[in-house]
Amino acid sequence: MQYQFPDNFWWGSASSAPQTEGHSLSGGKSATIWDHWFARQPSRFHQQVGPAETSGFYQHWRDDIALLKQLNHNTFRTSISWARLIPQGRGELNPQAVDFYQQMIDEMLAQGITPFINLFHFDMPLVMQQQGGWENREVVEAYAEYADKCFQLFGDRVQHWFTFNEPIVPVEGGYLYDFHYPNVVDFKRAATVAYHTMLAHALAVKKYRRRQQGGEIGIILNLTPSYARSGNPADQQAANIADLMFNRSFLDPALRGEYPQQLVELLAQHGQLPECQPGDSELLEAGIVDLLGINYYQPRRIKCRDSLVNPDSPFMPEWFFDHYEMPGRKMNPYRGWEIYEPGIYDILTNLRQNYGNPRCFISENGMGVENEGRFAQAGQIQDDYRIDFVREHLQWVHRGIAEGSNCLGYHMWTFIDNWSWCNAYKNRYGFVQLDLQTQQRSVKKSGEWFARTASENGFSGQ
Repeated sequence: MQYQFPDNFWWGSASSAPQTEGHSLSGGKSATIWDHWFARQPSRFHQQVGPAETSGFYQHWRDDIALLKQLNHNTFRTSISWARLIPQGRGELNPQAVDFYQQMIDEMLAQGITPFINLFHFDMPLVMQQQGGWENREVVEAYAEYADKCFQLFGDRVQHWFTFNEPIVPVEGGYLYDFHYPNVVDFKRAATVAYHTMLAHALAVKKYRRRQQGGEIGIILNLTPSYARSGNPADQQAANIADLMFNRSFLDPALRGEYPQQLVELLAQHGQLPECQPGDSELLEAGIVDLLGINYYQPRRIKCRDSLVNPDSPFMPEWFFDHYEMPGRKMNPYRGWEIYEPGIYDILTNLRQNYGNPRCFISENGMGVENEGRFAQAGQIQDDYRIDFVREHLQWVHRGIAEGSNCLGYHMWTFIDNWSWCNAYKNRYGFVQLDLQTQQRSVKKSGEWFARTASENGFSGQ
């Protein structure tokens, strides 16, 4: 069967400033929380590879954009580094950063690639974190000023803006589960960070719309469908709470301008609600997005708890559910993640049926594999497993579109093997292989497949 996609479908990939630029303490850039944490605890990073040693985009941007062109990208998402553009978090611009981002955007446009620009990808400037990060409303204001400065500088050429990528990740990693700095385990503080992030988002949206630059602004959420183990009411309720906490806590404010009442009541019942101020609900309402980016990697399998909670343990989402390992599930053994392609269709269907069918696109979907060098033949990585992964997800995206979902594109994570938070280069995700020692780039088999698919606006499949 032939899978053809709508005209003007967005074919491309996604990356971020902190994962690709490198030069994390040069070119006028100030430290982010990642530079700080790596300096303090390098052992928390795979093979002690830190944020200064990423994919070298700051130097190789022109060559890399030529590779995007070679892979037939018509769109590409990356982010601007707040710490590079405004090293003190507020105030003075770094002219080297302004030049770098101007040239990057101009080169993408010259190559016929539409830039999708995200403003925050987990990379809080250290000077802002030292003021409390997202726990402090002053930082919310500072972020909105930074966003407005980006719109002023680049908004004449950038027509697709995003306020945040996966805003729940700094909440989970930094304030619940200790896998990102500042390594806090405190639900109430986590809830405050989540809430203030959405206020920051809404403030940026307001500032963008005030400028009337003719583009659109959205947010990128990692949506992970919660599947209950069974139809038993206890399992169903557990899955519903997981969905409220991990999906709807950002999805509802982004698409409806308000939080789910059920979530508010649950947190109020346990004394975990963040502090609200007059005007907050009007502000959230103003933050309803023009475009939703969907990052999908894996499903969340949920069952009810079968043991009582230790009342002295920290209040956590897992007070309400347990994770469930479904027998016979298909796994990516390298990343330890389940591969469940219909999940991408279920997300699109949920958005169509329950959220008014918003304009959306798949902003990330990808497969990380360890020691990819063993799949090299004649100097090229033969990553058929990645081709299968993308093709099978795209078949479900195609079905969603055929049923009326307003999905406008598909971006793979990622274009070139890049640095991945504490995992560094352990798992490779790119269409392009990066040799860290020589900085040489070489297109994998999957990159050639994607280039063909993008040029034909579809592919043949079973």
